[in-house]
Amino acid sequence: MTESPSPSWDASQRSDGDQPPLPPARFAYDRHTWKEIAHLLANLPLALLGFVYVVTVLFTGALLTLTVIGFPLLAAGLVGARQLGKLERSRARALLGVRVDEPSPLPLRGGKDGFFPQLWLALKDPVGWRTILYDFIRLPWGILTFVITLTSLFVLWPVLPFIARGLTNADRAMVRGLLSPSDELERRIAELESDRGVVVDTAAADLRRIERDLHDGAQARLVNLAMGLGLAKEKLLEDPDGAASMVAEAHGEVKLALQELRDLARGIHPAVLTDRGLDAALSAVASRCTVPVKVTVDLLSRPAAAIEGIAYFTVSELLQNISKHSGAKSASVDVWCSDDRLLIQVGDDGRGGARLDGGTGMRGLADRLDAVDGLFVIESPLGGPTTVTAELPWRDRVPGQG
Repeated sequence: MTESPSPSWDASQRSDGDQPPLPPARFAYDRHTWKEIAHLLANLPLALLGFVYVVTVLFTGALLTLTVIGFPLLAAGLVGARQLGKLERSRARALLGVRVDEPSPLPLRGGKDGFFPQLWLALKDPVGWRTILYDFIRLPWGILTFVITLTSLFVLWPVLPFIARGLTNADRAMVRGLLSPSDELERRIAELESDRGVVVDTAAADLRRIERDLHDGAQARLVNLAMGLGLAKEKLLEDPDGAASMVAEAHGEVKLALQELRDLARGIHPAVLTDRGLDAALSAVASRCTVPVKVTVDLLSRPAAAIEGIAYFTVSELLQNISKHSGAKSASVDVWCSDDRLLIQVGDDGRGGARLDGGTGMRGLADRLDAVDGLFVIESPLGGPTTVTAELPWRDRVPGQG
């Protein structure tokens, strides 16, 4: 490919047979080429260091696994391999221009989770094992690149930039393939850790609510019932009419306690949901709402019990919010399945203004759905109407599952 003549060259000064002047000669060994050469020459000493470390760790760890210190030593070796990987990533960034993010650190937490769980976490570390593999295969490659580069400096120096570029491209591929973190895996691990914390917190809050409801409701009524029956027993002989009246009051307390226990059991997992599914359960919830609710459930089969339960409690909480806060005259609940997702849409014609941080339990619903890879979207402009869309992964129901 020819280059345009320099501005100082006048085209009118040549005849038709003249050729345009050649571009000026340039030095092929620019700073990027020298960085690549330096990287290739440094491959051998660093490959030797990594290979000796890997062989020592694997041989010593495997030999001592017959004793109690073998596995801890192997785990410590894998943690140390991470540091070698960090060194190689830094060298690749500085000399090859490869932008490789650092992997997430191991969540060892100072041994707070116990020795054996932390030991197992270190032993199954994929970053450590990939670094071990990288350092193990680098020795023959380090020898090859060192010999070729050093020889080419004296024998093949005119084509050395091309040789260096080809060899360092192979280095770049190895760094990206074995030393770079898996972005999707890292993201998924972080999400699962966050979701696990949400699930644990939600379960603890539910247990506290059940304990509070039992203590303040049914338990208190049962205590009053026992005291009333005790007094009725004492008056049975001396005041039969008074004892009969107290027994009648106790009978009323029994009915109220049973009703509270039924409500509590319905809040944990309603029997109608287990026996008849979402259509009947949501219709029952809608009948208790202070706003007329139209329920439409279009499902060919029932989802897994966990997904069904989350869908039920999501709709139940949303209908309670409509009863308490919306000022609506009508509401609707639609449930259907599309592309392996269970979709729920709850709408009302109330005053609107619902938000995730509005203090009506919306944030808790969003966290509960997020913990199972679900979505929670609110559209509620001031003045209404409000539409809440929830999306859950569809999981088939296990045969015999309650």
